[in-house]
Amino acid sequence: MPRKEEIRVDHLNPPISHYTDATRFGDLLFISGCGPLDSEGNLVGGDDVAAQARATLENIGAILDAAGATFADVLKVIVYLTDIGDRAAINPVRQEFFGDERPCSTLIGINELVVPGMKVEIEAIAGIPS
Repeated sequence: MPRKEEIRVDHLNPPISHYTDATRFGDLLFISGCGPLDSEGNLVGGDDVAAQARATLENIGAILDAAGATFADVLKVIVYLTDIGDRAAINPVRQEFFGDERPCSTLIGINELVVPGMKVEIEAIAGIPS
């Protein structure tokens, strides 16, 4: 029977609430919403949504790596944008990280995110290779 395993990546920003970076259950990995934050919780990318998306996906990459997975193993992403019009700006960044792989995806426009100035947050579900 699978057991729940919490995954915390030391060099990522500390959680700002009661959560962990990811939870593994069997061969599934559930990644908490990640934003463009450095190891001290400071916003990365300034006002540039593409730079923020890149920093966010780098953080997700670190979590995937810690779990023994890659972007090719991502099954679904949920992207939160404070300006839905920024979709076109972040799509090329997503392609940099996912390449030809296309996970299922949901895009949600919201009023604000937890860190002032944050324009994008992404959560993901991945399958962990055997």
